[in-house]
Amino acid sequence: MFDLKWIRENPEHFDKGLARRGISAKADEILLLDSQRRELVTKCQALQQERNKTSKLIGVNKGKGESIEALMAEVGDLKNTLQEEELRVKELERTLNAVLSQLPNLPGTTVPDGKDEGSNVEIRKIGAPKNFEYPVKFHYEIGELLGQMDFERAAVMSGSRFVVLTSDLARLERALASFMLDLHVQQNGYTEVSPPSLVRESALFGTGQLPKFSDDLFVTKDERWLIPTAEVPLTNMVAGRTLEKEELPIRLVAHTPCFRAEAGAAGKDTRGMVRVHEFSKVELVSITTPDSSDDELERMTACAESVLKELELPYRVMLLATGDMGFSARRTYDLEVWIPGEKRYREISSCSTCGDFQSRRLGARLSKASGRASGFVHTLNGSGLAVGRTLVAVMENYQNPDGSVSIPSALQPYMRGLERITVSDPASG
Repeated sequence: MFDLKWIRENPEHFDKGLARRGISAKADEILLLDSQRRELVTKCQALQQERNKTSKLIGVNKGKGESIEALMAEVGDLKNTLQEEELRVKELERTLNAVLSQLPNLPGTTVPDGKDEGSNVEIRKIGAPKNFEYPVKFHYEIGELLGQMDFERAAVMSGSRFVVLTSDLARLERALASFMLDLHVQQNGYTEVSPPSLVRESALFGTGQLPKFSDDLFVTKDERWLIPTAEVPLTNMVAGRTLEKEELPIRLVAHTPCFRAEAGAAGKDTRGMVRVHEFSKVELVSITTPDSSDDELERMTACAESVLKELELPYRVMLLATGDMGFSARRTYDLEVWIPGEKRYREISSCSTCGDFQSRRLGARLSKASGRASGFVHTLNGSGLAVGRTLVAVMENYQNPDGSVSIPSALQPYMRGLERITVSDPASG
């Protein structure tokens, strides 16, 4: 959401920011609704004052024994008129909020312009892809050869875009999550949280998934929503709060299941674990002061990178263009890991600063004693990392010609010293 006062003072800047996102000018429409709303609010205040004044006259006249019928009728008329005008104010507020809630965050000045990922800018590249001397398999081919990745069994019980992992691959997925959590808590200074996976509509509105992206989400019959990412509950931990500067930064990490309908992904990544309805992710969230959020984005990105470095996976860091950023983001870095089977880099993490876009929706304020005129904290979020996609990257980058998968040294302590995953023994599987 946006500061209406700022839009009134900077309508051209606002429209230019939207134009960079590919959205037509909205300032005139917003300011007209805002002007009409403010005029009605002023009218309601005047009507209330007149009603109060007339009500006092009723008491005065009654004390004098004078007739109060005309005054009573006038108060009744004022009450009815006031109720009608207050309803008009509420309707204008609903219309105004509906317009504002559909608009994405404005991009930062350093964000490259461009309509899609083709305009993203490579910032750095770490590690070189391995030169395999034997035919490279996709992760789903490796998993099926190992007998530990079953899409057919998952489809019978849940439908398409689900997977069942068993034996050592299931252990490897768990090991990855534990390794990531330990790294972020013990070395990167995050506080571990175990949040709910079901949230109210207001929580998703606060982080920007609703109302615009309802088709991408799952909702229960009692109108609780399954989280698409732990960003939602973690960021909502400061909803409605006023924070002191001394409390910040707040750095939180959680490993949760994530649920996405993938409504716009028909025909994309239909095989394998890259795009599924349910997956797990280790999520990073930071709450900061406005003057430190840019530095916090660099720090968060480095923390996400530390996972890939420890796993010795080749990757690159991309600065996203305006047309490729998420709805709530002001600036975003994507980490893209090398996937040998596809012979290309694939996104495994997005780290974004949202400025005060989410905090305004959430009512997460910075104490006035902290000396900032904006009155709102800044929020950031990033994957640290998507566990399923990291599993894919490990399987493909650490595959062997016999179909086995070597375990990265950083994960071996979490696998009880196991160094290689081989074909399951049916008796133990």
